[in-house]
Amino acid sequence: MAYGEDPELAELRRKRMRQIQEMQQAEAANAHAYAAQEAEMARRESERAEILRRILTAEARERLGRIRLAKPEVASAVEQQLIALAASGRIQRQIDDATLRSLLERIAPERREISITRR
Repeated sequence: MAYGEDPELAELRRKRMRQIQEMQQAEAANAHAYAAQEAEMARRESERAEILRRILTAEARERLGRIRLAKPEVASAVEQQLIALAASGRIQRQIDDATLRSLLERIAPERREISITRR
């Protein structure tokens, strides 16, 4: 403590420094947990992409990519079903474009037919 410094002020400074250090440690722990979570998500995504690459032909992957642009929820549902089938061993050969289309017809909601009549 410096000459003439208030002891209460010095104690407040020490408390504030401890608070700042604790906050920095907590932020570092949060950053580490976030980085680990990001790495896990990236690993799962690459694993999913690898499985799809193995079970789909190039044409089927291309179709699924186009569907993902238009209807991401439908593409995710199809991918999950394909991965589940592959994990259970029910896929014996690569899925081609025609097979993927038939699967999509079963999964995708039915389209409404719109007709316009002129009078």
